[in-house]
Amino acid sequence: MQQWLNNYSRRLINYDSILAYAVLGVVGGVASGLIVLAFELGIRQLSSAFGASDNGEGFESLPRWMWFALPAGGAIVLGCAYALLKPQDRETGIVHVLSRMHSHYSVLPLRNAIVQFVGGIFALGTGQSGGREGPGVHLGGAINSLLGQWLGLPNNSLRMLIACGTAGGISAAFQTPLAGVLFAMEVIIAEYSVVSFIPVILAAVSAAAVSRTLAADDWLFTLPPLQLNSLLELPYIMLLGLCCGAAMAAFVRISTSTARYAGAPVVLRFTLAGIITGCLALLVPEILGMGYDTLTLAIDGKLALWALLLIALCKLLATAISYGVGMPLGLIGPSLLIGACIGGMLGAAGSALLPELASDPAFYTVLGMGAAMGALLNAPLAATLAVMEMTQSLSIGMAAMLAIVTATLTSTGVFGQRSAHQAMLKQLQRIVPDDPLNQLLHRTSVSSTMDTRVVRVPLLFAQADLEPLLESTPVWCMVERDGDDLYLVHGSELLEWLQRTPFADGTLDLSGAGIRRWSVSGLPVQATLRQAMDTMHTGTTEAVCVYERSPSSGKQILHGVLTRESIEQYTLASTLAKS
Repeated sequence: MQQWLNNYSRRLINYDSILAYAVLGVVGGVASGLIVLAFELGIRQLSSAFGASDNGEGFESLPRWMWFALPAGGAIVLGCAYALLKPQDRETGIVHVLSRMHSHYSVLPLRNAIVQFVGGIFALGTGQSGGREGPGVHLGGAINSLLGQWLGLPNNSLRMLIACGTAGGISAAFQTPLAGVLFAMEVIIAEYSVVSFIPVILAAVSAAAVSRTLAADDWLFTLPPLQLNSLLELPYIMLLGLCCGAAMAAFVRISTSTARYAGAPVVLRFTLAGIITGCLALLVPEILGMGYDTLTLAIDGKLALWALLLIALCKLLATAISYGVGMPLGLIGPSLLIGACIGGMLGAAGSALLPELASDPAFYTVLGMGAAMGALLNAPLAATLAVMEMTQSLSIGMAAMLAIVTATLTSTGVFGQRSAHQAMLKQLQRIVPDDPLNQLLHRTSVSSTMDTRVVRVPLLFAQADLEPLLESTPVWCMVERDGDDLYLVHGSELLEWLQRTPFADGTLDLSGAGIRRWSVSGLPVQATLRQAMDTMHTGTTEAVCVYERSPSSGKQILHGVLTRESIEQYTLASTLAKS
């Protein structure tokens, strides 16, 4: 088994090993599907225990006093629990995943995943305004990252495993595998390639299969056949996109403004958010929880215009504040509800003004869902496919693309807002570059580019060691003393010095050799080129040595050497090859 695992890990070192990564996709999809279903079950059980009907969604059925008491009390309890945690253990959601993928090379901790699972269930089960998809992305990515860490897989494969977990999480939550794939590509790894698509697609399909097999219901929403009645509606659809884009820009602004007070005590932050949610719920109880029951009412046209307006405003405010203070909640579900309310208002107005021309109000409701989601996440392709998959209709595609692109342009171009997650990363002063060079460094293993022509030589070099060294002709020599690696020297320079220097008493002290010494840092064999560059920068060293711990002896086995120059040459060659 161990031998098979070692061989499999070596295949994953090469990012182009499609078959090996396809296996990761299936495993990652099944794992993420199971954890998301467990998370959803926990939310339903807890909210139902408090008396919420309709599979834990119907908080409106609770007594009026609980509309305030449940979210306010739940926020206080959650804040007290969070106060017992270290600040780094409180980090959850998509922002946490994106940050760890860059700063910790896709290593997601178990502690944060547990906090996300338990905290997310408690938050949503007590009626906090948020979604389950952000937590699902974190949990799907975390269980895959932890699996890869446990198996000792290279870190470049952890990145792919997280993408698979992300796609699986979205696919299992919405039964939208295509949208899950595009979400992983647009939001998480920010790149498109055949090698990436294949495992991520398999993950999305596997998660959807798990969800459809084990879940009680296949679809969140039941949507009628929808289509565009007339091309004359296109300007009106653009107006819908404009309204949704402006709403999501306001959402991002409120959440980032709230996040400025991240230094305040967590109990205080959560309590204030819970009180605000409770006060708004006294006016509009439909904002409590995820709101999918209210979303169904909006699609069916069972909500009055004033109700749609109040729900949209209160849901936007409550969710933005809860997200801004750091509650373990998601944003996709609330964005769908907000967009549905905006679309429902415009659809009803259009039908009243031009009944013979306008499409079904449900048509605009669905377009609003996609427009708000696309603008909030800055993921227009994922949002478009989500709408098409949820409606099971290709005919809605053109109108959906127009609405979503208009909304995204409004949010980013007119109001200058980034996606909600990127804006939060900026507010928290965490830079996550997604340029092609950085992507290349993250997905390339040190094992695929290191120079393996390296040998160890003792600091006190014996004359008997010269002949084996001449036969091996190494590029690099690691000078060691008593089992400790000291520094690197070029093999050719060392050989030249040894050949012209007479041996005294059969030995030579290499510390007196007048040749260049390279200061080094160590890296595990699982590391990426990004880690190598960061290690050299942080440690102010000139090279890194790649080690692997022997399972039998526990000693560090030296596998190869990387220098800054060799990494730069590799990246340049890769860039030229693509161009």
